Amino acid sequence: MRNNGTGMMGVVIPDETEACAEGYGGEAAENEALVGENIAHNGYHDGILANEKVEKAIALSNRKRIFGILSDETEVVRLMAKIIAIANQKGGVGKTTTTINLGAYLAANNRRVLIVDLDPQGNTSSGLGISSDELSGDLYDVLMDGVAVAAVARETAIKGLHVLPASPVLAAAEVELVAVPQREFKLKQALSEVPYDYVLIDCPPSLGILTVNGLVAGHELIIPVQAEFYALEGLGHLVQTVQRVRRSLNPDLGLMGVLVTMHNGRTSLSTQVHDEVKRHFPDKVFDTVIPRNVRLAEAPSFGKSIMHYDGWSKGARSYKALAKEVEKRSGVKK
Repeated sequence: MRNNGTGMMGVVIPDETEACAEGYGGEAAENEALVGENIAHNGYHDGILANEKVEKAIALSNRKRIFGILSDETEVVRLMAKIIAIANQKGGVGKTTTTINLGAYLAANNRRVLIVDLDPQGNTSSGLGISSDELSGDLYDVLMDGVAVAAVARETAIKGLHVLPASPVLAAAEVELVAVPQREFKLKQALSEVPYDYVLIDCPPSLGILTVNGLVAGHELIIPVQAEFYALEGLGHLVQTVQRVRRSLNPDLGLMGVLVTMHNGRTSLSTQVHDEVKRHFPDKVFDTVIPRNVRLAEAPSFGKSIMHYDGWSKGARSYKALAKEVEKRSGVKK
């Protein structure tokens, strides 16, 4: 990638390749201290970072409970799920909208998809019609009490799409995980043998321990970037965090792509931001651009994906195209 440089209007986005060797920059001191505390003492985790076996034996009972398609005598061995973290510490850039609608269209393509709601606000869960008041268990129980994912995952109205829901109690995990050994690996361990083709992790808008768990668990990273100037500042800080996670916790974390969201083709600013992102991340920006679309904003209030709310809208067509791009880039076979 290109050398570090000053982008549009003086925004500095670190080079995604070279900065790994140069070390973590000093611009985001507060974020550095937070993430540094999370990962500084993890030298003893080297063994955990070894590549896991590609094929996993899946418990037949869990497969039958979730999919209902296997006989008692069937022996199941399948490839490990492709785990994709969707992250940006800046709020309001379309992380939750992207997670919900990408998951919906992957499921529509006959993929088995699990969405992990890693944000205590629980917007991904509610956006799929699941109220926190109805939950008997959520992601907090998985992370803190070792409850199996299969016991907490909920079906949605979309065939093949399940969600590991969140509730406000998940915020307590940010504090409680501090004293837990291997705290950054809790989500990775929980997702190690889930029977899905894709796992999409909706990370919270912060760089705390929950987001670090999402980055450590992920095989790939998608970064949504709003087509506005201030979004570029947050992008630089996120890239620095990802570089530290790669060096200390998850060297296999790859950048699948940067997704430009809330794009308004009638403004020069949206075009400039799009061009600037492509300049700093050549070959990593998705061809699909998510437009600013009223129907996309309305769909979550009805607990529906855009596919079911207005499948012919511009937003729906964009996320359908994104799902095809993700399938192509991930290389997951049907």
